[in-house]
Amino acid sequence: MKTLKLALLSASILAAGTANAAYKIDINDKSSISFGGYIKVDGRLVSGDIAYRDFWIGTGQVLPKSQSQFKIFANETRFNTKYVHGDVTGFVEMDFLGGGGNQIISNSAHPRIRHAFIKYKDFTVGQTWSTFMNTSAIPETADFAGATVGLAFIRQGQIRYSMGGFKVALENPETFGGGNEDETMPDVVGRYDFKGDWGTVSVSALGRQLVSQTGQKHSAFGASVAGKINVSDKDDIKFQVHHGELGRYIGVAAAQDMVGEEVEEVTSYLVSYRHFWNDKVRSSVFYGNIQTEVTDVERSQWGVNVFKDLTKNLAVGFEVGQFIMDQKNTSDADSFYSQLSLRYML
Repeated sequence: MKTLKLALLSASILAAGTANAAYKIDINDKSSISFGGYIKVDGRLVSGDIAYRDFWIGTGQVLPKSQSQFKIFANETRFNTKYVHGDVTGFVEMDFLGGGGNQIISNSAHPRIRHAFIKYKDFTVGQTWSTFMNTSAIPETADFAGATVGLAFIRQGQIRYSMGGFKVALENPETFGGGNEDETMPDVVGRYDFKGDWGTVSVSALGRQLVSQTGQKHSAFGASVAGKINVSDKDDIKFQVHHGELGRYIGVAAAQDMVGEEVEEVTSYLVSYRHFWNDKVRSSVFYGNIQTEVTDVERSQWGVNVFKDLTKNLAVGFEVGQFIMDQKNTSDADSFYSQLSLRYML
């Protein structure tokens, strides 16, 4: 009987490989295993005096003169699996943004862990999105994550406790621009989510201990308000506002935590509006910005797009936008981009 169950399970797993949607296998009344993810193929053209990237982050290479580059890639493709047994859930997800890729011959790319965590009742332990983040406030974009300069965007190891709308976590410490070998205190994050028919809004606070390159320890604090507000039946406004000594938590490498012996202070924001033209076609317009106090840099990105569902699981989208880098005592730089994306939900 055990062998028969294993054979049936194997057959189910093989069938799941060709399924058009996330596939769930019920092992018994308390246990199940699920498979999901998506395949995403992008064609991207970047033109300007900031060097090509597959997706914009908070910084970039300024070129001596303007240039253009076009690429087709599928590295954002991802796969995940979830195992549930009673009160215990295990989740693992990977994508293919881990480096590598020989464009001359094979275009192979290394897989990497995105999420790997265990959830037991009210506790979550492992690597996943920081508790400081509100993922519902990330706009729908072709460019990966879209306007990252305005986002709270970080995955890391943590121990999180949740009770209703309240969450508190101890998270992995890291001082971007400092001396990481002397870190002894975890980052502490608190968050509360307000939810209703109108949407969701979160208020987050962060406290941590930073270590400079000379070993000096500094306290750092910051806060965030983020959310999604429903407009009419389907349209929505998404927003994020962040301020304080947030460093690596904000803007995806736009700001360091420490600049010499000074703690960097940042202010960033992101706003987007998504409109549904009909049941299958929708558009978003978005803008993100970050400014730092010590290094006096400013980064911004805007974009506008249109997506259409070709089937229930297959969508095509086109987006145009601009990434801009301003910095004290240097010339401003910018690049325009256009991107065509095809995404198939597994």
